[in-house]
Amino acid sequence: MTNHALLDSCPLYQGLSPQDKDYALTYFDARVKTYEKGAFLHQVSFPLPRFGLVLSGTVQVYMDDIDGHHIIMNHVETGDLFGESYAFLGIEAPIYICAVTEVEILWMSPARIKIPLSPVSALDQELSNRFVACLAHRTLAMNQRVQILSRNTLRMKLITFLSQYAAEKGDRFTIPFDRASMAAYLGADRSALSRELSRMQAEGILAFHRNHFQILK
Repeated sequence: MTNHALLDSCPLYQGLSPQDKDYALTYFDARVKTYEKGAFLHQVSFPLPRFGLVLSGTVQVYMDDIDGHHIIMNHVETGDLFGESYAFLGIEAPIYICAVTEVEILWMSPARIKIPLSPVSALDQELSNRFVACLAHRTLAMNQRVQILSRNTLRMKLITFLSQYAAEKGDRFTIPFDRASMAAYLGADRSALSRELSRMQAEGILAFHRNHFQILK
């Protein structure tokens, strides 16, 4: 597992020597598991004891509103982490985690962070600090999500959503959603979303083809 290329890009393992990576995998009690497309990695009403790193494939994290509509909270691609906060808090996780494709997940436990073994080594402290940094980045990502959902109109939700991508990737970018998933992420009706995108394209605000977008003004 130490030689898996994705470990070098994961903030928990990045820059560690092979020996320290082996130790880190033991520290997080890491276990690899594969799921078929459409399988649930987690369902509502159960705690999430471990957080995951997607080694291959894609998963989505979503929850239901009071009317039973799916709202996508996170689209997790290869190399991304998910579930850190719920795993650390040990509380019931009101979310679904579903495999969009066949996926391979590296499941990890935060138990050693919550109850350190004595004596605490320098590497233990480093791994704990890295995990806390991941939690901080997750908080920033959720703040961006709140910015989208707090907008009063679908157009403003779209503008906020697309502006966040443009700020990171430039005026031309590809989003990881089809139209149905995009609607679920924005908490919107799919038909209304398609109409609004067409209006914005007709007004010269943006151009798009499927999930490829260009911001024009």
